[in-house]
Amino acid sequence: MESVNKNRVRTLKYAQGEPRARGPVAYWMSRDQRATDNWALLHAQDLALERSAPLAVVFCLAPAFPGAALRHYDFMLAGLAETAADLRKINIPFFLLCGDPVDRIPRFIEQHHVCAVVADFDPLRIKRQWKQTVAGRITIPLLEVDAHNIAPCWAASHKREYGAYTIRPKINRTLDDFFVEFPKLRTHPVSWRNMPAPPDAGKALAWLKPDAAVSPVDTFTPGPAAGARALGAFIKNRFADYAARRNDPNAGATSGLSPWLHFGHLAPQRAALEIKKAAAGNPDLEQSAAAFLEELIVRRELSDNYCLHNESYDSLKSIPGWARDTLDAHRGDTRAYVYSREQWEAAATHDPLWNAAQRQMMRTGAMHGYMRMYWGKKILEWSACPDEAFDTAVFLNDRYALDGRDPNGYTGIAWCLGGVHDRAWRERPVFGKIRYMNAAGCGRKFDVRAYVEQWREN
Repeated sequence: MESVNKNRVRTLKYAQGEPRARGPVAYWMSRDQRATDNWALLHAQDLALERSAPLAVVFCLAPAFPGAALRHYDFMLAGLAETAADLRKINIPFFLLCGDPVDRIPRFIEQHHVCAVVADFDPLRIKRQWKQTVAGRITIPLLEVDAHNIAPCWAASHKREYGAYTIRPKINRTLDDFFVEFPKLRTHPVSWRNMPAPPDAGKALAWLKPDAAVSPVDTFTPGPAAGARALGAFIKNRFADYAARRNDPNAGATSGLSPWLHFGHLAPQRAALEIKKAAAGNPDLEQSAAAFLEELIVRRELSDNYCLHNESYDSLKSIPGWARDTLDAHRGDTRAYVYSREQWEAAATHDPLWNAAQRQMMRTGAMHGYMRMYWGKKILEWSACPDEAFDTAVFLNDRYALDGRDPNGYTGIAWCLGGVHDRAWRERPVFGKIRYMNAAGCGRKFDVRAYVEQWREN
């Protein structure tokens, strides 16, 4: 019996020529870096069990992933070491390859006579290019499973959506089929010939030579176990306040789960299932559950939809026509301040609130969600032009945030600077009809002085 809904799976490459009847199945892990609650791994095991074949998990460490620095690689490799150990306990080997995936994955397939490959779905351009190139270099089936979204991206919508209000009913219609408990991954009955050694993070980092200027942080402990603990702590200690206080950066009412969700250490579906259980039969938690699930499911999956259907998601070219027109009309407006990328990066603006937000991200690897909106709006207001502002925001977010290089980040920046998934507002200088934010508005929502004090310059 299949463990995975067939509509969560799609074929990127069919077998060419005579199908390879025997041989192991490989799961090419990328976005979803965990052994449990992983639809892609479950489907790969189903295929292997059908064939009475061995199963292996392969992760390919790319030499220069866009925007990633030591902070990100350190977090990821620690999580992968834990995942490799979890897999080893159930007789599934984990191979850490170093190099360009478009070369290393086909080579692994040939070396081990793999008969089928299962890959993670990812809407980002570089990941789709990898899979497209690999598909052209192999003759065996390449399948893709959306293990990251509760409603698979292609099942929710086949086109770019205008906003949450258009995708929400489409997602909700699929939840009866897809929002289900995960089956348990089995101890694999067919052994790999030679179990590889555990991945060596130190050796991998020495090979990568990532930018050490952005150092690891101790704010978040990497790995699936830590992600599960963080989810439990949120539900126990902060979930009740989520609806009322999540937009206050001083309240500590947010989940703080984004690093584990980004690296796939925690399945979004597991978070949703546990939140639903926690709120069941408790009217006092209904509003918090609704608010959290809106962000986790609708808003997050809207970001995947945006990046999948927009090749230019990480540049100003991605924004809607009305937003581009209004920003173009105000390109010549006088800016009260104009900062260089170096000044932005150093948190060296005239605005203590903006500087505090940038320092929070630099020091901890995360920024409060409400402050991300203010942070992005002010980059637009105090940059020489909108294109430069967009590039600066992407650079800073991808360089310092643990959840950088993510559809949520790109879509959030496009919302802040380009009106994506928003509407036209009252026209004003520099912004045109893009939604405006200022420090006074923040002051009406939370204690700005306390936030600035917390993240003051050392």
